[in-house]
Amino acid sequence: MPNNLHLINHPLIQHKLTLMRRAETSTTKFRALLKEISLLMAYEVTRDLPLKLEMIQTPLAAMDAPVLAPEKKLVVVSIMRAGQGILDGILELMPSARVGHIGLYRDPQTLRVIEYFFKVPEDLADRDVLVVDPMIATGNTAVAALYPLKQAQPRSLRFLCLLAAPEGITHFHQEHPDVPLYTAAIDDSLNDQGYILPGLGDAGDRLFGTK
Repeated sequence: MPNNLHLINHPLIQHKLTLMRRAETSTTKFRALLKEISLLMAYEVTRDLPLKLEMIQTPLAAMDAPVLAPEKKLVVVSIMRAGQGILDGILELMPSARVGHIGLYRDPQTLRVIEYFFKVPEDLADRDVLVVDPMIATGNTAVAALYPLKQAQPRSLRFLCLLAAPEGITHFHQEHPDVPLYTAAIDDSLNDQGYILPGLGDAGDRLFGTK
């Protein structure tokens, strides 16, 4: 595996991911599971966020206690639509995180990525940016999303997904070898339509109950 590829294989995450994969899982349950997994994965992705010491008073004594550095607030950038499900879980864990959105979709015929929306906080410099999307299939969407973010020169940039195909991982690291990629599973391959096998279907459709 590439040095910047991190497989998060905690048993709770793997169990919940299996429930999400099942074709009979309802939209309501799928949405809840995605939120739960996102919260669990966020612990791993944010383990090196910067801390500072702050003087506090416990019931017994004063102490210097670690708190997140407020000037280094995390920015979570959701790739629409399906990234919203991961964003919700992370915001439950870190409600003060700033949020950005990138609207991208893959043309089903050419598999080319088309951008239709881009809105992120203006002051990304000196901040940690986490880009979220449930799946990396061909990798085209993930690759395209990172280019405009890199122009803002954030303090750090990383990508979080649930599933990744080997083809997408290769493409991702060819274009962005400096960006760590976190995923809960590496699946077998892509089909002729560019969907992950065995995968879990179209994450956006299952999340929002559309087709």
